[in-house]
Amino acid sequence: MGREFLDLFEVWADSYDQSVDGHDKEYAEVFRGYEDILDSVASRAAGHVVEFGLGTGNLTMLLLSRGHKVTGIEPSPAMRKIAEEKLSGRASILDGDFLNFPELDEPRTFVSTYAFHHLTDDEKKEAIALYGKILPVGGKIVFADTMYESKEAFNNAINDAKNKGFHNLAADLEREYYTTIPILQNMLEENGFRSSFTKCNEFVWLMEAIKKE
Repeated sequence: MGREFLDLFEVWADSYDQSVDGHDKEYAEVFRGYEDILDSVASRAAGHVVEFGLGTGNLTMLLLSRGHKVTGIEPSPAMRKIAEEKLSGRASILDGDFLNFPELDEPRTFVSTYAFHHLTDDEKKEAIALYGKILPVGGKIVFADTMYESKEAFNNAINDAKNKGFHNLAADLEREYYTTIPILQNMLEENGFRSSFTKCNEFVWLMEAIKKE
């Protein structure tokens, strides 16, 4: 459920905002257009928004600026501390993850950025089924995350990172649970969602899924 990566989150908490600003060459393409990616997610949100893996609170701040009620779900104590300092009590920040979280007050949109890949495909399927039960008709899942058009494209990304000497990036790609768009489309369709996928950069795609009647 992603919690096996908690040690990584604790290490990365203090440097995360520098990475998303493009200061880490290995991850520059991963975070290219970061502000636009956040804006794309926020612009699709409606009603009470639940954010999984809010990290240091960057998307949360944008959602709040647009007038949304936001509940953040974050398993990392270090990330929660940074987010709490940024947000100054303007949003509820709860300990939890994509599959385990406190009871929510009629959420309309589930959002997440750069986090869903911490779940295996089986866990992703379980999460989508859970959201399908919680969301009303017209409710949304809006996730921006690294994913691939095919298994071949994923393998090519790993090889490309190694060829560029981006060993940390290659290790991340091999260690975490990146999936493909066809797999996610099938999961969403099976659980009553219609979906669309928009490419943001060479790594990140925006997934918008709307619950059908």
